[in-house]
Amino acid sequence: MRILFYGINYFPELTGIGKYTGEMAEWLVSQGHAVDVITALPYYPEWKIKEEYSSKSWMTEISNGVRIMRCPLYVPKNVTSIKRIVHELSFVISSLRFWSRVFVSKPYDIVICFSPPFHLGLLPVLYTQLRGVPLWCHIQDLQIDMAKDLGMINNKLFLNLMFFVERIILKHSSVVSTISKGMIRKILAKKVLNQECLFFPNWVDDKHISVLPKEASLKREFGIPMEHKIILYSGSLGEKQGLEIILEVAEAYRTQSDVHFLIVGAGGGRERLEELARQKKLGNVRFFPLQPYDKLGELLASADVHLVLQKKSASDLVLPSKLTSILSAGGCSIVSALPGTTLYDIIDEFKMGILVEPESVIALKEGIDKALSTDLNCYRENARRYAEQFLSKETILRRFEMDLLLPFSKKSVVA
Repeated sequence: MRILFYGINYFPELTGIGKYTGEMAEWLVSQGHAVDVITALPYYPEWKIKEEYSSKSWMTEISNGVRIMRCPLYVPKNVTSIKRIVHELSFVISSLRFWSRVFVSKPYDIVICFSPPFHLGLLPVLYTQLRGVPLWCHIQDLQIDMAKDLGMINNKLFLNLMFFVERIILKHSSVVSTISKGMIRKILAKKVLNQECLFFPNWVDDKHISVLPKEASLKREFGIPMEHKIILYSGSLGEKQGLEIILEVAEAYRTQSDVHFLIVGAGGGRERLEELARQKKLGNVRFFPLQPYDKLGELLASADVHLVLQKKSASDLVLPSKLTSILSAGGCSIVSALPGTTLYDIIDEFKMGILVEPESVIALKEGIDKALSTDLNCYRENARRYAEQFLSKETILRRFEMDLLLPFSKKSVVA
């Protein structure tokens, strides 16, 4: 098949949507498909164009058999709702240069559009309607719902306009898929789909991310004694996680010299978190940059406890992608989730971590106290077992390919 990907994030971005989109494209090429990608210059999660691309504008490159058409875009230093809207629109406008060629060249067999941003589907809808090819819309975050529920956008007229655009895209998609059962329920509740919503979960390379001994971890590199405890948050430092709560809880442990809070990652909220830590004089909180993928297993092995945190209002609007790697590494997580959400139900059913109320300093402190005083081996064994059984990269992508080739059967992609 000749396949066109359209999304703002792509490899070499190490976290979030770009990681999965890149792995998906390269896997499809390894199976004999031809994949082209229209995407942006890489900028996430640092919100800064990567150094090796900083002097580039529109460009085409080949990476692991994938033809990548990259577009320049506006990347704000301080991310606000308005600046993010301009950022996303700048990519759409910039990408018109490549779309103008796509519209007049040999048609693709299918276009796969990745959301967010939610409005990226407009150009693919136009293309697929004119050229008579199918459109697959894959949703990683319910962006508009989240912006509304988190209070990031309060203008009702503007919200209604965005929901209207979203309905157009969903209605004209041949296939709509998303990453959790809870998100499927929310998409179906919009009552605009002409077909089922497919379950297409994120995955992990369980051969690359495996259970490692503490001796193979980054504890020594971080300068932390092997017998000390590490509470780790690793990933994007954005708005939807409510990460200030980590600093509030860390204050309660400032006299326990053998407990360290590590925040590893990048994002629009990092500078603010670092400033708060300085103001509170928290010597037990340390920040490190995002680690390269080949050191991810060693990073995860460093943690005694992982933090997977979300705000209440983000429940079932996004599923933390970091969780797949934590489970594959056999990590025990403290997870903030509301009962009845997909995240809560999975962790509870398979006993893979400690569940706490979101946005509660007291609940998070109690969860950490429990983790530091409990034998966590049962949680860790369950986590690794779940990853092997349900999150295998090869299994999930093989079944995704079956949906791609059967053409658009109504069966779900299941792990």
